[in-house]
Amino acid sequence: MVGVFFTYFALVSIAAGVLTVTLRHPVHCALSLLVLLMHVSGLFILLNAEFLWAVQVIVYVGAILVLYLFVLMLMNLKTDERYFHQSALYVLGPAILGASYVLYNLLRSPFDGAKGDTPAAVVLQDGDTYAVGIKMFSDHLLQFEIVGIFLLGAVIGAIVLAKTPKQLDTERERS
Repeated sequence: MVGVFFTYFALVSIAAGVLTVTLRHPVHCALSLLVLLMHVSGLFILLNAEFLWAVQVIVYVGAILVLYLFVLMLMNLKTDERYFHQSALYVLGPAILGASYVLYNLLRSPFDGAKGDTPAAVVLQDGDTYAVGIKMFSDHLLQFEIVGIFLLGAVIGAIVLAKTPKQLDTERERS
């Protein structure tokens, strides 16, 4: 039964990922991204990783996708600017070459199957969410704070991009 669900989540994730990058309308791309992220969260459920499922749904589906849609609506894209031109096909070859190189390096990575240093008994006793929280707020606190600063910068950047320029006072006095 798990194999059936895995096949379903995997196939729909692949199809939604392809639709995300091939659809022309940005809102349709965002909706296929929503389908993709929800089905990836289903894969986390199959792995018994409830914490990662919750993070996937709350952070990625809830926050990142909403932020993407707000930026999309605020930018007021013109119809000609959001479509790829024919010259985009020239990027396909280097993109496939780069993706192949990344895949090759991932497959020969020495960290394949690396285990954490927390004993399994502690994780089973306290739960995986507790173990992730202790690890994140002790060993990785600086990185956690840096991500918060980056997100603050992204929000400020979105506000600056959405701000419409005001007319100069001299132009108002002339009228």
